[in-house]
Amino acid sequence: MSPKSIPMAPIPASLLKDPLHLLSVGFGSGLLPKAPGTFGTLAAIPLYLLLVLYTSEAVYIIATSSGFVLGIFLCERTTRALAVQDHPGIVWDEIIGFLITMLFIVPDLTSILLGFILFRIFDILKPWPISVIDSRIKGGVGVMLDDVLAGGFALVCMQLIARFTGIIETTVLI
Repeated sequence: MSPKSIPMAPIPASLLKDPLHLLSVGFGSGLLPKAPGTFGTLAAIPLYLLLVLYTSEAVYIIATSSGFVLGIFLCERTTRALAVQDHPGIVWDEIIGFLITMLFIVPDLTSILLGFILFRIFDILKPWPISVIDSRIKGGVGVMLDDVLAGGFALVCMQLIARFTGIIETTVLI
């Protein structure tokens, strides 16, 4: 069973006074008692739209890569503060995973919904090798890495859907 599926004690409000912990819980989206990962992924959509509509692809890639590196630090810090490995309320990893899913995807309602669904499927089901990473790598790296892989799997699916169905558009076929 994934650590994120195990019920955990709520994150203390006092922790949220620290802006780094507030980031790790997705600006508060991870604090909801049911489906925090889903709400963390929803919180990624405005950030995705901001990046894709108002910056270049290079800036998008740099921001996503920087978010991954920052996420290792954020998630490690919050994991230690909570004394819980990969607390479900830590959702910065979902935000970065969704941004990876949507890399090179033209934003419209269909692509956003499809990206959201695909990312959540891979993040929840954790097929091999995501499940191996999730169970063996701990700390901030482990918290981030399984969602990066889920985002990568979803990205490949998005690219295949764009190439073979045309229901979504991509700026670069990879």
